[in-house]
Amino acid sequence: MARLGAVVSLLALIGPFAMASRAQEPQLPAAQFRAYWVDSFGPGLYTEAEIDQLVAETRAANLNAIVAQVVRRADCLCNRSMMPRTEAEIDPYPFDPLQTLIEKAHAAGIEVHAWLNAGIMWAGDVPPRDPDHVFHAHGPAAADAETWVSRRFDGASRGGNLYFFDPGHPAAADYIVEMYLSIVRNYDVDGINLDYIRYPDFNPGESIPAWGYTPVAVARFQAISGRSDLPDPTDPEWVAWRREQITGIVRRIYLESYAINPLLRVSADTVTYGTISGETEAWLRSRPYREVLQDWRAWMEEGIIDLNIPMNYRREPLPPPPGQPSMFGEWSRFAVNQQHARQVAIGTALYLNPVEDSIAQIRQALAPRPDGTRASGWVGFSYRTPDLLVNQRRRSPEYARADLARALTTADPDPGRAPLFGSPAVVPPMSWKLAPSTGHIHGAIVTSQGTPADQVPVNLHDAATGAHIASRPTTGSGWFGFVDLRPGAYAVAAGAATAAITVTAGRITPVALVLPP
Repeated sequence: MARLGAVVSLLALIGPFAMASRAQEPQLPAAQFRAYWVDSFGPGLYTEAEIDQLVAETRAANLNAIVAQVVRRADCLCNRSMMPRTEAEIDPYPFDPLQTLIEKAHAAGIEVHAWLNAGIMWAGDVPPRDPDHVFHAHGPAAADAETWVSRRFDGASRGGNLYFFDPGHPAAADYIVEMYLSIVRNYDVDGINLDYIRYPDFNPGESIPAWGYTPVAVARFQAISGRSDLPDPTDPEWVAWRREQITGIVRRIYLESYAINPLLRVSADTVTYGTISGETEAWLRSRPYREVLQDWRAWMEEGIIDLNIPMNYRREPLPPPPGQPSMFGEWSRFAVNQQHARQVAIGTALYLNPVEDSIAQIRQALAPRPDGTRASGWVGFSYRTPDLLVNQRRRSPEYARADLARALTTADPDPGRAPLFGSPAVVPPMSWKLAPSTGHIHGAIVTSQGTPADQVPVNLHDAATGAHIASRPTTGSGWFGFVDLRPGAYAVAAGAATAAITVTAGRITPVALVLPP
């Protein structure tokens, strides 16, 4: 697998890097995540020839990873998953875009990260052709208990032309998790990439999270809160409940994918709406946290993603208009400061900028902070639209990618600077997975009748001292999990149901509890 070779290569590169003279211009680290986002709404993954070109152009830019969009709308550019094959102009079966990409990229020493749109079920007025697509059984025409499509406070079931899964519906949440796990079980991917892992846009105003009103979701909230009213979109209790539905999905994907492949890198494409100034308190006022209920800062702190890729999509005005805040710098700084024990790669909008301005943004994103901390890498959106002129249909993407590759590897637009990616780099190793010092817990709770125990608080205690470690609610399917626990003895309690367990470094300890009648 590509990641194993990367670890060996890293050992060879660290030595000379560590001996670099302090008098020289600061050098980039020997390990750095460098990738294109490759969307599947146009050429790039549709044929074997396109994949050959993609791999060659990725190597030409000294990149080491491809974040490939294999799931757009609960369908897959692949042949072996729980989802139907994508309706696009891809070569006919048995051609498998994902398998072909993995084989060719790994042969070139490039990692493949499967990018899935977690929250999007379908788009447009024409339903999917495949009768097995989830839209047919659980789309907007289904009965209230069976519809998984999120509803807005005003009753709308579509934002723009998109239908979204409702994370507060247990069956919808389970389906989202299984989309990812079906890829991990069937393909030798190096990572999975969570996109649209949040509540939708298309809200009535800034910081008004108006989605999540399926009858099942509202009923679950009413059951746990003891309320009977229909909550307002900004009701604090309702907002916090919906935010936890997203976090619960992320936690489950992280732990269940670890159980299949402990070395898999779990990444998320996170939003950076508006401004950010400060740390924790600023985050609690931010639009990602309040508007789309995506608490990616907490995900990093808990350790339920390995790589955060903030989509820091800004134009690079040089010089900036008077008084315009440097939102790109603010969000890059904040994300780097919130790496905790994981990693961050700053995502930039190639399609919004000329090549020279993208280079300036990448340089800023990768520059070390005053205390020496820095981002672990960069991801560019996108391979198909690599600069502003391509986005404006004023030149071909091939020419733009060639210009970008030259600027990254041999001819920086600033003649006084060395190229950013003048030599290849390996993907940064995940020390917490390669040499783990902690373990994890996952499990499920059922009632005495054998049904899933929904929204039951699960408490974790140190067995020796009795100290309370953490508490997590069960999901609608009774699932719960805890991440990054030091090895040792613990007690898990859900009401009167308890279990004594032992956590081992690098392993997941399973727990099954039955609530007494």
